[in-house]
Amino acid sequence: MFRTILFTVALLVAGTTLAQSEPAGDRVSVNGMEMYFEVSGEGDPLIVLHGAYMNIPSMGAIIPKLAETHKVYAIEFQGHGRTTDIDRPITYSNLADDVAAFMDAVQIEKADVFGYSMGAGAGLQLAISHPGKVKKLAAASVAYDAEGWQPEFKAFIPQMSVEMFVNMPFAEDYRKLAANPDGFPELVRKLIALEKEPMAWEPEVKALKTPVLIITGDADVATLEHSVALFRLLGGGVMGDMGKPLPASRLAVLPATSHTAVISQPDLLHAFVEPFLQGKTPKGFFE
Repeated sequence: MFRTILFTVALLVAGTTLAQSEPAGDRVSVNGMEMYFEVSGEGDPLIVLHGAYMNIPSMGAIIPKLAETHKVYAIEFQGHGRTTDIDRPITYSNLADDVAAFMDAVQIEKADVFGYSMGAGAGLQLAISHPGKVKKLAAASVAYDAEGWQPEFKAFIPQMSVEMFVNMPFAEDYRKLAANPDGFPELVRKLIALEKEPMAWEPEVKALKTPVLIITGDADVATLEHSVALFRLLGGGVMGDMGKPLPASRLAVLPATSHTAVISQPDLLHAFVEPFLQGKTPKGFFE
C-alpha cells in the first residue's frame, strides 16, 4: 500500500519503462475532475492503479509487461500526474468510487485490477464497495487495517508535515506533469490526512468473493503477519494435496524487498501476477 516518504526511492528507481508501442493517452471527466489515463496492449481489460505521489511513468516497466497480454488502462488518481485536483479529501473510498466512475465513463463493465501501495488499497476498497466491477485483484503492498503497519511507520505518521516533502526529488517531478504545477503542497496535505484515516476493513474483506493476489515484500511497510492474516481472511493458508481445490486467493512474498523495491522488480511481479490472472497453478505430485 502507499507509504508517503518511502516513495522517494521508488519514484527514482522505477522510472524506466520497457520499449513498446506508444500508449494512447486521453482524459475523461470523473467526479468533477479531469482524469488522465493511458491505454496500451490488447486483450481483456486490466486497470492499473499507482501509489501515492506517483503517476503512470513512475510505475515503471510493469505496465508494458502487463500490456503484452492485456488491454491495460493505467489511470492517474486525483491530484496526481496529469489528473486535476478537486476540493475533496483523498480517501480510499473516494479513490475506489473514482475508479468505478472511470470504468463507467470508458464503458468497462468488469475488469481485472493491479494496484500498488495506495493503488492496492483503492483496489481493495473497489472490490469491497463495487464487487461487480472487479474480476480479480492483484494487490501489491496492501493492508486492510492500520494496525497492520510496521511499528516504525505507525510512530512516524504523527511526525509527517508538508515541509518534510516539498523539497524531495518527486516534488520537482510533480511539476513536470501536473495540471497545477503549484499544487504539490495541497496534495501532500491530503495524503498526510489519508495516512491518518481510520482503516479497519476486516468484516468487509472476510465477505469478499473476489479472488485477490496479495504481494508483499519481506521488509514491506505492512508486517508479514498482517499479510498472512489478510490471506487467511480470504480463505488462504490451508494445506494443499488433500483432495480439495486451492483457494482462489494467493499470497506472494518477495525476498529481500522493502516497500519501495516492490514496484522496481517488474519481471518478478509479472511472474506472480500473470498466472494469477490466467488462473494457472503449479502442478503437484498428486495431480
